[in-house]
Amino acid sequence: TMSSESSKKRKPKVIRSDGAPTEGKRNRSDTEQAIEIEERRIQSCVHFMTLKKLNRLAHIRLKKGRDQTHEAKQKVDAYHLQLQNLLYEVMHLQKEITKCLEFKSKHEEIDLVSLEEFYKEAPPDISKAEVTMGDPHQQTLARLDWELEQRKRLAEKYRECLSNKEKILKEIEVKKEYLSSLQPRLNSIMQASLPVQEYLFMPFDQAHKQYETARHLPPPLYVLFVQATAYGQACDKTLSVAIEGSVDEAKALFKPPEDSQDDESDSDAEEEQTTKRRRPTLGVQLDDKRKEMLKRHPLSVLLDLKCKDDSVLHLTFYYLMNLNIMTVKAKVTTATELITPISAGDLLSPDSVLSCLYPGDHGKKTPNPANQYQFDKVGILTLRDYVLDLGHPYLWVQKLGGLHFPKEQPQHTVIADHSLSASHMETTMKLLKTRVQSRLALHKQFASLEHGIVPVTSDCQYLFPAKVVSRLVKWVTIAHEDYMDLHFTKDIVEAGLAGDTNLYYMALVERGTAKLQAAVVLNPGYSSIPPIFQLCLNWKGEKTNSNDDNIRAMESEVNVCYKELCGHRPSHQLLTNQLQRLCVLLDVYLETESHDDSVEGPKEFPQEKMCLRLFRGPSRMKPFKYNHPQGFFSHR
Repeated sequence: TMSSESSKKRKPKVIRSDGAPTEGKRNRSDTEQAIEIEERRIQSCVHFMTLKKLNRLAHIRLKKGRDQTHEAKQKVDAYHLQLQNLLYEVMHLQKEITKCLEFKSKHEEIDLVSLEEFYKEAPPDISKAEVTMGDPHQQTLARLDWELEQRKRLAEKYRECLSNKEKILKEIEVKKEYLSSLQPRLNSIMQASLPVQEYLFMPFDQAHKQYETARHLPPPLYVLFVQATAYGQACDKTLSVAIEGSVDEAKALFKPPEDSQDDESDSDAEEEQTTKRRRPTLGVQLDDKRKEMLKRHPLSVLLDLKCKDDSVLHLTFYYLMNLNIMTVKAKVTTATELITPISAGDLLSPDSVLSCLYPGDHGKKTPNPANQYQFDKVGILTLRDYVLDLGHPYLWVQKLGGLHFPKEQPQHTVIADHSLSASHMETTMKLLKTRVQSRLALHKQFASLEHGIVPVTSDCQYLFPAKVVSRLVKWVTIAHEDYMDLHFTKDIVEAGLAGDTNLYYMALVERGTAKLQAAVVLNPGYSSIPPIFQLCLNWKGEKTNSNDDNIRAMESEVNVCYKELCGHRPSHQLLTNQLQRLCVLLDVYLETESHDDSVEGPKEFPQEKMCLRLFRGPSRMKPFKYNHPQGFFSHR
């Protein structure tokens, strides 16, 4: 080795001397030490060189290992990249496969003709039955070809139709120009014909305007307008039908609200105003909701019903849009101005003139059951408080408008029915005329009764004797509460015949010291429903039907035997005939009363009536029945 060779070259020379043996030993030991040190130094150098060599070899091996690791890592990265590329390609291919599997061709959206129709109508060069019958793909292609062929034909036909349409449009334009030029001429002709229409009583122009306005009426008012017009043309030429109100407001109800374009620009100003204004209270909000709930349609229908004596009943029909009911306001006018008696104040008042036209129909509450739920939301207890402003919602008014409300449960959608209106129109018009005539007759009679005169017509004179001594001295109206408080009317009150819709009067008949009070209940349906009399005689004590059978018999003569007093139809003289009969009955009662022998002087009420028999039976009933033409009184 290199270390051994270097040690041989560097081996020192030995110097031999012939000195003393001690010095020789010392030199020998020093030499040995030097040699040993030298050897040790050489060995350490050798070891150091070996260490450097090993260190170098370790670095070389480490570098070689790193290079190998790097190369291996690059290969792994390359393989991983290839794997990612392959996975991406796989995913892409799977997506493409899914797209292909889910692909829907346009022909699937086309509604092709059926196979039977295809093979029946398609020509053989397209259908190719021998090929397409067994191959669904070829069959679909053939059907698509046939569809294309058909569409080409239809497209050609469509172009022909378009050309024909253009020709027709040109013809229409020409005719429009002709008609537009014709309209002014027709207007001038209509204006020129107005005097002729007025002279011949044929207001075509006015009727046309009415029908144009009627298009904007709500369905119930439209049904009433149509049916009333038809009834007037067919049955009552004097019936006048008209439409009142603002057509522009009616049109505005059906227009959608327009959006304001300058909302953003005015938002600041609106915010300032709202901050300055106070927030409305709950009461004000409820009032607004009530007003909106009771809002009427801008248009109304006016009926003028003329009677025989030239009196006119003016009926104005309204429609409450949110409540879906109709109301009516009534007014009676006469040819001559009437002097209204005090007791006749309620006869022709708008609030009661049409009350109970049909039995029980007082018009104080809504006929629509659904309205009660609406009233609860806005705090309205009943419609009775608003009928003076809105009109009365009578049931017959709803029927004239074709509205029918079931009573079992509330329904929000009620459709106006023409047949319902037509079935009630004639009957209601006759009842209205009868009501006006009876009220006017009562009005005239009350004027005489307040002056103590009982008017008896010539055709009813035979019902009474020639001489009647008892006289009517008082005829006044009384309140319902006052009638209820009378002690001799308890029977009528307990029988339920004293309703708040009736009219109440007090009559006083006198003869000498005898005074007969008569409390009268006049039903709104007079004279088809007779008045009811309750009597109280003040003479030798107070006598009523509870303590005197003859007073009960007098009430029976007036109330039960009223048919004898009706006279000729329509029986408007019934009330005055009953009062005259009451005067006669008082005469008979007083004249047939036995004379007290203990009282000196002539009899207070001498007998002037001829009676076959003064008394009958243990209750000593008096003869109250008058027999015409013999002129005597007898028992029934």
